[in-house]
Amino acid sequence: MKRLVFALATAACVAGITSSSILAQVEPLPLWAWARSTQPQPGDKAAPQAPPTRNLRPNEDPKEQTMLRTVEGSSAKYSLVDIRDGHNVIDWFPQDHPVMTPIIKNGPASMGEVARGCGSCHLPNGKGRPENAPVSAQPVNYFIQQLRDFAAGRRVSSDPRKPNTPTMGILARAMTEEEMRQAAEYFAAIPWTPWIKVVEAELIPEMELEEGNMYITHGKEPTEKLAGRIVETPVDAWQANGLRNPHSGWIAYVPTGSIARGKRLVDTGEVMVGGKPVRKTTACATCHGPDMQGMGDFPAIGSRSPSYMMRQLYDFKTGRRNGTYAAIMKPVVDGLTNDEMRDIVAYLASIPAPQATPRQTASAR
Repeated sequence: MKRLVFALATAACVAGITSSSILAQVEPLPLWAWARSTQPQPGDKAAPQAPPTRNLRPNEDPKEQTMLRTVEGSSAKYSLVDIRDGHNVIDWFPQDHPVMTPIIKNGPASMGEVARGCGSCHLPNGKGRPENAPVSAQPVNYFIQQLRDFAAGRRVSSDPRKPNTPTMGILARAMTEEEMRQAAEYFAAIPWTPWIKVVEAELIPEMELEEGNMYITHGKEPTEKLAGRIVETPVDAWQANGLRNPHSGWIAYVPTGSIARGKRLVDTGEVMVGGKPVRKTTACATCHGPDMQGMGDFPAIGSRSPSYMMRQLYDFKTGRRNGTYAAIMKPVVDGLTNDEMRDIVAYLASIPAPQATPRQTASAR
């Protein structure tokens, strides 16, 4: 591991991207990655997320909320009350993953009934959603370290309005080392499989923005300008959001040409300027492996949510994410523009999901 870290630091120096040689120019928040329409303002902060509850919602028909629902391919039946209960995570497809442990299904034991199970946000299969992390098939040691970083306040969001980031801090601080290890080993054992379809476009269907959450496809014909964004939207909003169906995937619309530009950056660290290659950063394979599916304790980044990955790159650049190995990532992103980071995550999301089962590193205790 020390050799790998040294190799990356050396490569960064050769590329001329050490933090001491660059005055990082941090651009405004790339709003699409946070599903926001406005920049954060001084004094903004996240509204606390409501604790898990089984209470009926007063603005909805009680019969609709208690009626049992089904999804294709599953024999399970759940009501909306069941589906919304983050302390007792539902499981449409238990055959897809190991048996959920209490930390996955119910959350940290020390929090009692107000705890939120890991599977409530990241789904029982660990695929996650645009507003949170895709955690399945990640190295055990990496996973545990991220929980420790959240608990220590070393992972916060560049947008202070993002509510699930402080929630992760609360949950991580409430977890025991054993619960962290159980969660890490559970998700590490689940293979990463196709989840996102990446489509290059200049025009996309009309979108409805759920502020701070995601884009929902509102129209059918491509009439809205993508305008340099990446727009990640559920294939079926009811299946993904209403029923929390972990088999219902996502579409990511990315700018035309971004995949090819991103591939050059990922593979070589270069961009083309005036027909000539210019070195901007370190090739991602140095740490994340030639297939972008991780190496050692470094995480997999291929075929995963571009919104999530963009937030991480931006947070590294602003210093809001400053946990373990952040010092390595900082010079990697310091010389990159928002558009270049967007191209990188567009390409990474387009990489086909691997067929092999995930590797597991030795767990940290």
